[in-house]
Parts: sequence; C-alpha cells; structure tokens
Amino acid sequence: MIRGTDWEAFQTLRGGGKKDYFMRDGNIFHVIMSQQFDRTFLDEICELATKIRGIAKVNKGVKFLQSLLLGKRAMLYFVQPSTRTFLSFMAACQILGIHCSEVRDTTISSEVKGESPEDTVRTFSSYVDLIMMRHPQAGFAERIAFLLNQIGRPVPVINAGSGRDQHPTQALLDIYTLHRSFENYGGIDDKSIVFVGDLLRGRTVRSLAYLLRNYEGVKLYFVAPKELQMGEDLKEYLREQDVEFEERDNLEEVIPLVDAVYMTRIQDECDEEGESKKIDYSKYHFKKEHLKLLPTNAIIMHPLPRRDEIPVEIDEDKRAMYWRQVRNGMWVRVALIAKIFLKDKDIMEY
Repeated sequence: MIRGTDWEAFQTLRGGGKKDYFMRDGNIFHVIMSQQFDRTFLDEICELATKIRGIAKVNKGVKFLQSLLLGKRAMLYFVQPSTRTFLSFMAACQILGIHCSEVRDTTISSEVKGESPEDTVRTFSSYVDLIMMRHPQAGFAERIAFLLNQIGRPVPVINAGSGRDQHPTQALLDIYTLHRSFENYGGIDDKSIVFVGDLLRGRTVRSLAYLLRNYEGVKLYFVAPKELQMGEDLKEYLREQDVEFEERDNLEEVIPLVDAVYMTRIQDECDEEGESKKIDYSKYHFKKEHLKLLPTNAIIMHPLPRRDEIPVEIDEDKRAMYWRQVRNGMWVRVALIAKIFLKDKDIMEY
C-alpha cells in the first residue's frame, strides 16, 4: 500500500497504476475500478463464486458460510437510487454472517447540518469493518479509499457505482455470467461482444470493457447513436491494450457476428437539458425478430433496469441471461467479500 502520496499526485496515475494502492499485503483490499483486476483474479473469483453457491445448497453449508465473518459489521452507503446492487450486497453480507447498517437518504443524516460526505464516511469507518458505497460523483469511492489509507483506517471500501465512471462489481458479475455461459464453448477467449445503447454514460459497459482486455482474442462492437458512443478515453485504453473494437450504427448487421449482446437503457437521468429526448433510441432496441439473427449459443445481457430496449417476451428465450446476471451478482459479491477478508482458502478447502 502506497503511503506518503498526496491526492494530487495520486490522481496523476492512470487506472492500472493505482492498483497497488488498493491492495494490502499483496491481497485485494479496496475494490474501486476494473483496471485493478487481472486474469488470475478473475479466474479465481469465478471459481470461488461457483464453489460458494454449491456450498449454500445444504443447511450445513449455509451455517459454515455464515460462520466465516460472524461478528463483522458493514455499512451500505447508497446515496443514489439502487435496487439490485443494494439488495445483492445486503444478501451477500447476510450469507457470510455480516450485520449490515445502511444510509440511503442524506436528508436524514448529518450532511443536512453541513457535514461533508468525506467526514460522513470517515465516521462510518469508526463503527464498521466494511463500507460499500454508491455515489453520484465519479471518483468518490476512490477518494474515500485514499483518505482511509492516509489516516490508517484499515476498512475496505467497495465501489458500488460512481457517477458515469465505474461499477466494478457489476463488471465482475458480468464476467462471471460470460464465464458460466461459455464454459463449454471455449470460455471468454476469442468471443465477440456487442455493447448497445447509451455507451457514453453507461458505467457498466465501461467497467466490463476494461475487464475484457484480460482475455485473448476478444472483439468488441460499440453500437450506439453518434451522440452516445463510447468515450474516447476508453477507446484509447483498448487501443493501448490491443483489444480489437469497431463502432457501428446498425444493430441488425452486428447481431449475427457476436457471441454476446449487452443491451443498455438510455441514461436520461444524466440529462442536463433533456437532450436524450431528441434521439431516436428505438433503433437500439433488441426486438423479438432479432432472435432469428442471434447465433444459437450466443447470449443476451442487460445490467437492468430495462425499459423498452428488451421486450418481456424475450425473457423466455434460453439465451436471455439478464435474470441470471442478477443471481450471479449475489454470488460474486459473496466471493469478493470473502476474498477481501481472506476467507477464500477456507471456502475452497471446505
């Protein structure tokens, strides 16, 4: 863990360059951005999640898992709307025996009195052993992890979504979904994936794209309105990592070429002047007739919530994986928390 580094100097580091700062004694500690994960870690987290879900199928295994972190306390600091991520983290903590507290509305916290969000979270660190946070401000979780390191508070921070920037645990569950979907078809290596929709403001697609550079021969397609195409910073990163990608405008042309379709909704809550209402987003919907174009062993993913970009009747198709993504998210987060607290060896030996 880096010490004696000021915030300004830390901010000059690129994502991968910050990796060591999020470690403790060579192990994962803070979970802030996708760039901190390598292929070894991704393979381990997938294996661990699968082992955990197997253990949890019987009462004896449930009791074992609950004993691992019994007595630990966690804070869910979610000051941005969330359903799946919030409940997934809460369930993950319960599976491991962790007691959770929560703050979801800053209007009933001391922030109303003028307390800074940084001081609020520093207060939490006096009461709990783990902080999971979702915040509308990009980089907030990173700043909190930096602060706690500098003051010597050994409390890990998990970024559960920060502005338009990152959502690393969503990316991990997406990798796990791809891993399980393709485990009998050569794994994630050499697969083609199309990201569709609001790519400029979608933190889930950014985080997953960062992770996919760990796999050999992966090709990415970005299908989006011109105004909402993937940001140049992410594309530059992919070029540096020699990850092949193409920008397209026509979804139907790409569907037959890919192994996975990753749909997203329009992020109009980010609009400042209602600019999204001027975009014809219907061209970026996955329609029932598109199922005929999709390869037999391909999958359809969506981080949810959805609107009209995937109709409900597609849910019954065996290639629709978004509800499995939801379940996978809980198991991956159990695995991640267990790994942070160094309980992964106990689980694998069970």
